[in-house]
Amino acid sequence: MSTRRTLEALLERHGTTYAAEAGIRMRDTPQPLYQLLVLSHLLSARIRAQVAVAAARALFSHRLRTPRRMADATWQERVDALGEGGYRRYDERTATQLGDGALLLLDTYGGDLRRLRREADGDTDTLRSGLRRFPGIGPAGADIFLREVQSVWAETAPYLDAKALQGAERLGLPTDPGRLTRLAKDQDPAVLAAALVRGALEKG
Repeated sequence: MSTRRTLEALLERHGTTYAAEAGIRMRDTPQPLYQLLVLSHLLSARIRAQVAVAAARALFSHRLRTPRRMADATWQERVDALGEGGYRRYDERTATQLGDGALLLLDTYGGDLRRLRREADGDTDTLRSGLRRFPGIGPAGADIFLREVQSVWAETAPYLDAKALQGAERLGLPTDPGRLTRLAKDQDPAVLAAALVRGALEKG
């Protein structure tokens, strides 16, 4: 199979971002950007992606969709929502981190991650460092956020981190981000990145 056909098959099978799977309609507005930060936090733990996505959906179904609502919720409410999504191994620590992170976002950026974007002024390393200030967001969480946000923050694209390139290598695709994006033509780079990550994680 040619590399182009391999990529087309991958996108057909796995061409859904994690944000879309979690019910987040990505736009460059405060609420979906915050929801993506929460999802990135959950996905970065040593837990199955499906469980992290389910936990995010549970939090959002309990109306914990904004930093203000997350901060105002009790610790037990956050724990219960995470447990409802099956996120039990890290629920207590994560509930604390989500509350602290929401307060940090409100105090530092007025609840709006676009202020962090403006602060970074197009520098991805500065953006990554800013994201890592949030409790529970380490290198993996920052990478997840940047992979998914590139559909609305064009200056970060193409953002194909080590996990995405691992998927490319596994499938015999080019491991150079420029070559991969050219091969994908007009595909949303966030969709491409998510498909490659899913390809890296899929068993068999």
